[in-house]
Amino acid sequence: MKKANTFSVLFFVRKDRIVDGKVPISLRITVNGKHVDIAIKQKTLLSNWDSLKGFGKGKTNEAKQINQYLEQIRAKIVGNYQELSLQKTPFTVEDVRNKFLGIKEREYTLMGLFDYHEEISKETLAHSTIKHYRVSKRYFKFFLEKRMNLSDIFLTQLNYKFVSDFEVFIQQNNFLNEKQPCGKNAMMKHIVRLRRIINLAINNEWLEKDPFSKFKVSYLRTNREYLSGDDLSKIEEKQFDIPRLQQVKDLFIFSCYTGLAYVDTFNLTPNHVSLGIDGEHWITTFREKTDQPVRVPILPKAMEIIEKYKKSPEVVIKGKLLPTLSNQRLNSYLKEIADICGITKPLTFHIARHTFATTVTLTNGVPIETVSKMLGHTSIKTTQIYAKVIESKVSNDMMKLREKLSNDTLKILKAN
Repeated sequence: MKKANTFSVLFFVRKDRIVDGKVPISLRITVNGKHVDIAIKQKTLLSNWDSLKGFGKGKTNEAKQINQYLEQIRAKIVGNYQELSLQKTPFTVEDVRNKFLGIKEREYTLMGLFDYHEEISKETLAHSTIKHYRVSKRYFKFFLEKRMNLSDIFLTQLNYKFVSDFEVFIQQNNFLNEKQPCGKNAMMKHIVRLRRIINLAINNEWLEKDPFSKFKVSYLRTNREYLSGDDLSKIEEKQFDIPRLQQVKDLFIFSCYTGLAYVDTFNLTPNHVSLGIDGEHWITTFREKTDQPVRVPILPKAMEIIEKYKKSPEVVIKGKLLPTLSNQRLNSYLKEIADICGITKPLTFHIARHTFATTVTLTNGVPIETVSKMLGHTSIKTTQIYAKVIESKVSNDMMKLREKLSNDTLKILKAN
């Protein structure tokens, strides 16, 4: 025997959104234990609301008008529910809601769009990029649940206020890492990913226009940390008795002289090393993050590290070019190395990439176009972030010139 549906309609007020004594009224439809909430764009004084009955109390004209309006909504929803029941086909609480809202065709939702994007991007985006989108989805889901009391939202309900409220809310209410709140730039990256999947919806004609077209994405300017020549030498010259620290040091130095990011370094196999047009060894690979081709001549210090580990059992068994280590453990050991070497900068593996771009290449006169190509940047604008290093070098060179000219002037004065 088919089990009958359970159904209810309830009106309630959002006490957490009280303004000038008034609270918004919402509607909750429940079918078989699952519910959806709908804001009905009506407000009432909190003192005039009967929470037990789910209606306004009192005999004022305002209370009578609100109750009459709520009864009309209840009657309409009950009628919609009965129509669906008569069709003798399974339906959900979403179907009751959609019938009430007049949604005749399938409407795409934000969470559904994130899922669709992941499904079609599995073959084109790097796994690390997919993970970033999953994190963004968690942030938007958290915002919907905690700020809007919703589990999902239709794409047609998105507007400028949604993303503006998200920006403020996430910076005030971090939930992934209490010790490290979501900063301005990290939060903007979530919004950029949202814009990308919204463009996907527009291209599929699920939305007519971008609801966030007037929202301006703005990042705080940050300095790219890198090691100076002196700091790099401290690490290079230090020999560690603890094998794990020595290995991490070698991996870090390798990245300092190749500019490869963590994931690209540990994806390397012997097949990625070949002879270039100059007869020297080069690394030829693709950046996992952007799928951009990367060709880097192997400098002597990087080659020494390759030679050191090429017969290592771990490397041979895994078919890798270098030993592998999780990014978390790697960065943990780098903190130990920084303490031992007296380096005060927050040492992470990614700083090695910045060090290659600055201390190893640009500072030594390698053209920025060449550096950009070796780093696998999609735009030279990204590489220009490191151009301040060139300014620093110019400043140091000019300081030496001033000293030289001053000394020459003194010599002339003394001679006269």
